[in-house]
Amino acid sequence: MTDPTADNPGGADVEGRSRRIVKPRDAASLILWRIGPSGPEVLMGQRHAKHRFMPDVMVFPGGRVDPDDHRQPAVSELQPVVRAMLERRATPARARALGIAAARELFEETGLVLGERRGDGVAADLAALHYVCRAVTPGGRPIRFNARFLAAPAEAVHGEIAGSGELEHLGWFTPEQAHRRRVADITGKVLVEFLDWLEMTPSLREARALVVYRGMDNRHLER
Repeated sequence: MTDPTADNPGGADVEGRSRRIVKPRDAASLILWRIGPSGPEVLMGQRHAKHRFMPDVMVFPGGRVDPDDHRQPAVSELQPVVRAMLERRATPARARALGIAAARELFEETGLVLGERRGDGVAADLAALHYVCRAVTPGGRPIRFNARFLAAPAEAVHGEIAGSGELEHLGWFTPEQAHRRRVADITGKVLVEFLDWLEMTPSLREARALVVYRGMDNRHLER
């Protein structure tokens, strides 16, 4: 039976260890945000209580890169600075596929469209994406991801929130509200990175050192 959590970058905190080193799979999560009455709010959902790993944990929409993500159309391409940040640890084709995956997973898990509907899928508005950070699942875990956390403003998407069932209680949460429902350690740290990024000016965002979480969610600067 397919592991219901295997497609989610949140699997970085799964319990259990493997006897062999599993190569991390490229993945992308999308932090969709808006400014609410109490400050920034982000779109999150809660993993089902029956999931084998990390039940009831709040996560961002996201998942692994699929082979088809390399061939999908887009209504716009990545901003040069975002593309350069992704290409620090990915080929140009893979960097684009990460953006496509973020938009696809958003649509599949929430029903929201970042771009235009094309048949059963979405032609992504890649220019709306921003780069926040990345996180690599610790070695020895049976499921590992090299997850890039991207961000986009709520006004960049359209449609009504209609979950696929993979994430429950989909909605807009302040960081405090999300923590009250329980977030994984790495998700909480990424939220801090995002809030810091949100307060920066565009020029500071472009000039900042890139951050990666490795090991037991230890923060490092990209080299």
